Amino acid sequence: MDGPEYFTAAHPTAAPGGPGTPGTPGTPGGGAGGPGSTVGDGYDPYAADRPGSTRAFPTAGDPYRGGAPYGQQQPPYGQGHGQGHGQGQYGYDGGGYGQQPPYAQEQQPPYGQDNVTVYRAGGQSAPHVSGPRPQWRELFVGIFRTPTAIFDRTRDHQVWLPALSVSLLYGVLAVLGIGLTHDDIVNSTFSVALTGLLAAAIGFTVAGAVFGAVTYALARQLGGDGPWKSTVGLAALIGWLTDAPRLLLDLVLPSGSAVVQVVGWATWMLCAYLLTTMVRRVHDLPWGKAAAAAALQLLALLVLIKLPTLG
Repeated sequence: MDGPEYFTAAHPTAAPGGPGTPGTPGTPGGGAGGPGSTVGDGYDPYAADRPGSTRAFPTAGDPYRGGAPYGQQQPPYGQGHGQGHGQGQYGYDGGGYGQQPPYAQEQQPPYGQDNVTVYRAGGQSAPHVSGPRPQWRELFVGIFRTPTAIFDRTRDHQVWLPALSVSLLYGVLAVLGIGLTHDDIVNSTFSVALTGLLAAAIGFTVAGAVFGAVTYALARQLGGDGPWKSTVGLAALIGWLTDAPRLLLDLVLPSGSAVVQVVGWATWMLCAYLLTTMVRRVHDLPWGKAAAAAALQLLALLVLIKLPTLG
């Protein structure tokens, strides 16, 4: 039984808009070589695409003719099912030979997280050596003998109790070491002397905490990343411990003596070095920024404490 006409034979067609009999030479739109004509009696592959003709092909949304339903897109090139038996998404099922992951699924490190050293505040090449919190004796001796190591070790620890104890003792020594206050304390009654000593101890403790807080704030403003608990405590310890030898000499020698003057200036320079080193190690800052952060505390120690007592 013969199939439909559009399945079995090609049909000569006429040119759109042209009269005449299709395929007849000499008529408009017909004959060999004319537009819309067929070549001889052979099959015209484009005849079914012209108006008035039909072509049998599956349409989108018609699953009965092999088309994909509406709304379903074909997979992109290279991500569809393989051709032939045993082929999977990448060429062969089961991760066989020749399987390659698509380009978009390759493992790439996120931007900015490749093998590059993360920049810290001061750009130090050697990392901090953390460790347990040092004991009191280790802390006091290490500040003068191995300041860099002890500051690295104390960076993540608080030293409130040692700082508070040293601040209270320094206040008592400061009152007894200064000539005018020494006479007032010694020649007064016990209650007055005790009140004066307690007031001095509390005042110098508060002053040390304020100086350390200022140093911490300046270090953070300059790009430091150290914690405040270690900065404030170590700043107070450095400020009072370095000035303790001068106060001890003031108890037995006049404040205007050459020995006290030399020791006073030498201890102030030692305080400047240790305080700058502490800010540099705790806040990971270069020397210039660390000195700038410690400058205000050093100036306050010089103007408010050193110069009055040395005079």
